Amino acid sequence: MTEEMINTFPQTLTIAGTDSGGGAGVMADLKTMQERHVFSTAVIVAVTAQNTLGVQDFMAMPKQLIDEQFASLADDFAIKACKTGMLADAEHVHIVVENLRKYDFGPVTVDPVMIAKGGAALLADDAIETVKTELLPLATIVTPNLPEAERLTGMTIKTAADMRASAVKLRDLGALNVVIKGGHNGSDEVSDFVLLADGAEFWLPAPRVDTIRTHGTGDTLSSCITAELAKGASVEAAIRTAKGYVEAAIRNTIQVGHGHGPLNHWAYGEAHHDSL
Repeated sequence: MTEEMINTFPQTLTIAGTDSGGGAGVMADLKTMQERHVFSTAVIVAVTAQNTLGVQDFMAMPKQLIDEQFASLADDFAIKACKTGMLADAEHVHIVVENLRKYDFGPVTVDPVMIAKGGAALLADDAIETVKTELLPLATIVTPNLPEAERLTGMTIKTAADMRASAVKLRDLGALNVVIKGGHNGSDEVSDFVLLADGAEFWLPAPRVDTIRTHGTGDTLSSCITAELAKGASVEAAIRTAKGYVEAAIRNTIQVGHGHGPLNHWAYGEAHHDSL
């Protein structure tokens, strides 16, 4: 093997919290990225005691250990794209931002995780402003659901026009591309709104699947986007692939746990014969 071939396989990074139940957080990110044929690394920001019924406890990692994880990855890997997930509180958002400014890990997908499916808060209230002022300006793409978009923009989002207006506000806060996920709107169709850096905009509709097995949906979407970007896909192509990936993962359910069960992370690959 020549020197030019070493370390060239597509590599990604997830910066988030764990989910001991395996359905969300770093666990969902790693599963998704593996299914999309990239090699994923991780910086653990927090550890949760969690299952499909809820979050029982969590603990954030000390700054030194987070910094050392970032330094270790930068020293060895050629990471082409990264994403953020659960970041716990303002202090830890700031720690992550410091490291993202220090190291070039490619385009940054920000999944502004705030509340778990069971209702547990995963981001302290004082961290919202830090996300807005420090993290969003680093975001190549931000992927909030409707409640997260409301918290970040201060808007009440009820209509399609509201979704578009909130996307514009998030662009104004510094994110280059915005995906507003429509899963919380309660309609029979789940339509996500996409606003791209070049001004292009479009909707991504999909039929709603009647299931509570949607734990980790946001993590899965953002990690699929990250994987596609690492392989060189355009932002629009990455978003469209991720939408299809999540739709398949929800539609082809697996029966795990007694609450908000996890997605089927291999469903898309089976349907598409593991095509890249």
